[in-house]
This record gives sequence, structure tokens and C-alpha cells, in this order.
Amino acid sequence: MGTLFIVATPIGNLEDLSPRAARILREVGLIAAEDTRVTRKLLNHINAATRTLSYHEHSGPRSAERVLKALDAGDVALVTDAGSPVISDPGAALIDLAFAAGHQIVTVPGPSAVTAALSVSGFAADSFTFIGFLPRNKAAREAALRSARDRPRTTVCFEAPHRIRKTLEQMVETLPDRPISVSRELSKLHEETYRGTPAGALAHFEEPRGEFAIVISGAETPGTGPSDAEIVEAVAELRSGGLAGRSLVDRATARTGASRSRVYRLELDTRRDG
Repeated sequence: MGTLFIVATPIGNLEDLSPRAARILREVGLIAAEDTRVTRKLLNHINAATRTLSYHEHSGPRSAERVLKALDAGDVALVTDAGSPVISDPGAALIDLAFAAGHQIVTVPGPSAVTAALSVSGFAADSFTFIGFLPRNKAAREAALRSARDRPRTTVCFEAPHRIRKTLEQMVETLPDRPISVSRELSKLHEETYRGTPAGALAHFEEPRGEFAIVISGAETPGTGPSDAEIVEAVAELRSGGLAGRSLVDRATARTGASRSRVYRLELDTRRDG
């Protein structure tokens, strides 16, 4: 019986494909791909002529049966357009069916927009919640943002370019002081990450393009978070670096993880004290 390899593919930069992943994609008898056209570009990059089969979130039972039949004859790789299969991408149902049929499931780990965005945010990552793409419905999106506001763990989510500004506008209302990190086009040519407040992010991304990953720092709980002295130290360091006013407060808020109102109060106190 064949093995189903769950292969992570680059989220932008093709150089991020691991040598092992490239070898597996060349050696398997079939690749079940979210979009065969996208996967073919990747296969051309590694000079692979492996046969592909379309398998995506709208595929019916017949597509799954074709993959299972191929597994009876040899090894198969499952890939999505970018990143790790199943992580906000199709594949879970197929993996479940292959497992039930007695096939071995092997992961070939690699790129993931979730961990990439989290790693550059600078927020706590020992415990976090990933909620995928935010709901399109305004009320449902508001509920998701309120949950993130009250959650002590870091929250990671995705957003499309045509909805990012509406989402940031809602974030300004729902969690205005919360430090966030917004990454765009991770690992691609125009990659950038903004770290600060929702209002700052809204001003920064005036003409948004590309896919976005948002990281929301966890809510402060009693007995946690930075001390006043740590915040004052951060404010002093940033002021000595030339920052002042709103830019200073935004940067100190993002650096310390404290609420913007608390940082502003302490920044004001330090100015009054000279």
C-alpha cells in the first residue's frame, strides 16, 4: 500500500521548498493539488514531471476515490497552493479517508503563513490561537475580534486585501489599544510587517495588496504584563532615538505589550517630570 505524503510548499519564495519536499514531489506517482496550474509552476521549478490531480475544498467523493485508488498502487503527495495542507486549506477529509483505508500518512513539514507571521510579530508564541480567515459577515467578524480581545493568548488570523481595511476599522473600535502585527506578502518580494496599534496599521496600509496575516497580542491579566518601570524605560529609550508624540506611544505600546492608554499616561508623566 502506498504512503500519503502531506507536503508543505512555499508561501511565496520558491527557495523555501526543502530538498526533501522536492525529492518527494519527484518520486511519488501522483500529486493531489489544490490547483494543478499553481503546482505545475512549482514542479517546473524543480524539473519534475509528476502527474497531478485536482483536489480542493469543492472536490466531491469521486476525486477522493481517485486519490485512494492511486494510493493502492503507490505513493501520493498532497499539496495546496501555498503553505501546509489542512492549515486553513483543504485536505483533512482526504487524510481521514486514507487513514481509515490503512495507508501510512507522513508529513513533510515546511512553510506556513501562521508560524511565519507569529515569528516576526515578537508576541508570545508559547501558546496561541489560530482562527483562519476572519468571517466575511461584519457581525461575525466583530464577534471574532471581541473573542481575540478577551483572550489571554496571542491570536493569529488571515485576511484578504479587499477586506483588510474594514477589518482594521473594526479593530480600531473593538481593541484600539491592543498591540498587533500585520504582515503582508510574507516571503515574497514586497514583504512587509507593521507592528503597532490598529489605527496605525489602518494608516499604514492605505492601498492594501496581497494576502495579510494579523497577529493580535494576548489580553493582559492581573499580575502579568510589564511593570511601570519597564514601560518608562522603553519610552526613554525610544525618545532618545528621536521618537516623540503618537509615534513614540505606538512604538512603546507594541514593544511592551501594555495598553496604549497606560503607555500614554506613563509617557505623559515622564514628560512632566522632565
